[in-house]
Amino acid sequence: MTVSTPFRTAWITGGSTGIGRALVLELVRRGARVAVSGRSVESLQSLEAEARGLPGAVMSLPLDVADRAATLQAGEEAMRLLGDLDLMVACAGTHVPMKANNFASAPFRALLDINVMGTVHALEAVIPRFVARRRGHIAVVSSVAGYRGLPTAAAYGASKAALINMSEALHIELARHGVTLQLVDPGFVRTPLTDKNTFTMPFLMPVEKAGRQFYEGLLTKRFEITFPKRFTWLVKLMRLLPYALYLPIVGTITRKQR
Repeated sequence: MTVSTPFRTAWITGGSTGIGRALVLELVRRGARVAVSGRSVESLQSLEAEARGLPGAVMSLPLDVADRAATLQAGEEAMRLLGDLDLMVACAGTHVPMKANNFASAPFRALLDINVMGTVHALEAVIPRFVARRRGHIAVVSSVAGYRGLPTAAAYGASKAALINMSEALHIELARHGVTLQLVDPGFVRTPLTDKNTFTMPFLMPVEKAGRQFYEGLLTKRFEITFPKRFTWLVKLMRLLPYALYLPIVGTITRKQR
């Protein structure tokens, strides 16, 4: 089998659906062997069936990343099955809108457990190994929702902002050990999560195209990968606005949309 990718082996959490699934298929089409973790056994089985006949291979590792011990074990199993990992992608995450009049700690904590601590657990499974061998490639999937506060996204945005800050800090340190860490900040991509949205999503991108752009971004090794670019750069410009402009503008836009 000819491998046409530098990522011969990979472990991807949250890889059974959405953007993660699209990336898995991009890698497998190029001959990579990919261990895929996700909570839904049915989704993992359908991914295996879809990947059957492609040059690479998919190996399912069912997992809830909120469980630290299970995540560390899954990482060990991925490395047992594949040997040294070339790539680890922390893509597992979820979103539950929470309006201010329903603000509560339980759903907030649940999002943090999956989006933040789930990512931390996956990183804990591979970073020591990558640092010890002075080689490895990591991608952490956050969101442009982590750039600035948005209505109904107090919990989701906070979780994604935490991943952005953590990735910035880790990128600097890991580079000294020969390990590449990239941050992935998507805008709106058509996935089962965005299908639940009841508002207009500008520049909504098909998930297959997102998977290709994700893969192409990994090859560049630039710190941040974003897509669709027209939307993410617009949001980047919004980051520069002072609160006196940002808050009323976003308030007006989202009041019309929701």
